[in-house]
Amino acid sequence: MPYYHQLGRIPAKRHVAFRKDDGSIYYEHLMGNLGFTGLASLLYTIRRPTTVKAVEEAWVQRWEAVTGEPLRMRHIKSHRLEIGGGSAVRDRAPLLFNAEVRMSLTKPTGTDDFFYRNARADEVVYITRGGGVLESQFGNVPYREGDYLVIPRGIIHRLAPSAGQQVYFVIESRGHIRTPKRYRNNQGQLLEHSPYCERDIRPPGDLPVHDQVGDFEVITRVGDTCQRVVLDHHPFDTVGWDGCYYPWALSIHDFEPIVGRIHQPPPVHQTFEGDGFVICSFVPRLFDFHPDAVPAPYNHSNVMTDEVLYYCNDEFMSRQDVEQGSITLHPDGLPHGPQPGKTEASIGAKKTEELAVMIDTFAPLMVAKSALAAEDPAYRDSWREGDPE
Repeated sequence: MPYYHQLGRIPAKRHVAFRKDDGSIYYEHLMGNLGFTGLASLLYTIRRPTTVKAVEEAWVQRWEAVTGEPLRMRHIKSHRLEIGGGSAVRDRAPLLFNAEVRMSLTKPTGTDDFFYRNARADEVVYITRGGGVLESQFGNVPYREGDYLVIPRGIIHRLAPSAGQQVYFVIESRGHIRTPKRYRNNQGQLLEHSPYCERDIRPPGDLPVHDQVGDFEVITRVGDTCQRVVLDHHPFDTVGWDGCYYPWALSIHDFEPIVGRIHQPPPVHQTFEGDGFVICSFVPRLFDFHPDAVPAPYNHSNVMTDEVLYYCNDEFMSRQDVEQGSITLHPDGLPHGPQPGKTEASIGAKKTEELAVMIDTFAPLMVAKSALAAEDPAYRDSWREGDPE
């Protein structure tokens, strides 16, 4: 869980009158998950968050699944997908999905002229290329290449990319995103054996206050449908807040790998957990140091699990012919492991420079039709000795 944080001006006690200079009150707004039992923050705003002028359907994006194809391992070169429009929200290319999680790719070219909130899912946005500022009603979080942006549901925000190419990998979670349970004590603090700690988490650090009235559009995602909600004031009119519910950033480069004398299983790479899936980080690290160690992973049948790897560079110890943006899907029902020659080549190797995000789901994933345009059809045969062609 993120730690307690405070920005701006707040009263000494909760639920008391917090007055402006003219004697009127700021409006208190509790935002949190799991009813009144989960993480929460209290915001104090210039105007009521409930003053909605209009609501209408903005657009619908159907996630259409590939059907009727045989079970197979897949390789999608996602960065080769043509994604037009340039919006971080409207122009997302669906990749893989099930009832608990959805993965997509977006290539924003500028800041949207609207604000955004996801009403039904937490979002984790991995910054593959680029950087910028995550603006929200909780303040600003600068982000850079290699960052995970964790944006809990319901938070109004906007991504403001800096100049240059931007590529973001987006994970939407039906359940709330949290730190792995085994790395937390009963009070929620990250333990000494955790691969990252609270010092690595970057909460909002700057709170610009926008005291503006007018028509302000907030695109609100409810499943496949995005609603256009028009407020009569700027949504970032928060003068202060405190609590544990807010957007935050964690760099994959601040994830400290756990290594051992012999090969460590994939759970040591876990970074976040959701409902029905986990997110892991494969980062540069020293290989196993037993004199007879085999650093490459052993063949395994991922029973009751689909494995997805999103490659953030073009190096991976057990794979060949991957590039930045490659996505491999190894579905439940088929054993998988290193491709030919990779096991032998790993013996005696001292380290790896690989960088990848892994999503393991506990229910089968569907492949979006839009992803097929970038699929590598030779991948399923790449474990056969010799040229798969």
